[in-house]
Amino acid sequence: MDVKLINPFINATLSVLETMAFITVTAGKPYVKKDNVAVGDVTGVLGLTGVANGTISVSFEEKCILTIVSNMFGEIMERLDDDISDAVGELTNMISGQARRELEQIGKVFKAAIPSVVTGKNHSIRHYSEGPKIAIPFSTEGGEFTIEVCFER
Repeated sequence: MDVKLINPFINATLSVLETMAFITVTAGKPYVKKDNVAVGDVTGVLGLTGVANGTISVSFEEKCILTIVSNMFGEIMERLDDDISDAVGELTNMISGQARRELEQIGKVFKAAIPSVVTGKNHSIRHYSEGPKIAIPFSTEGGEFTIEVCFER
């Protein structure tokens, strides 16, 4: 997969979380993910169409998303609930939007669907294209999360 399609999602993830949640985020080394099992406990998934069809997902460990949303809301969040799911969907949407703006600057235009959110231990993430799933792990002082980007070949 072309790194020009991946880097905007890394940049957007760093920017959105540092801006919205006032949290330091460190990107790990990208890898090709072979299975559909989510790395985290709650995942936002969003379909993309345009110069290529694909999906992005953002999977958070429970502790990580509770820390992020607590920072965003200014109050302590203690459990996965509808507010957390809504926040995950919105974060996924913001990351996608910022990445798509960066991609548009290099002539790659995408439109996004409405994100869906899946919660639960060991849930599956279905990417709707047959291309490689590139996973990028991120760490914060509150825990870890992973984004996955998958575009058709």
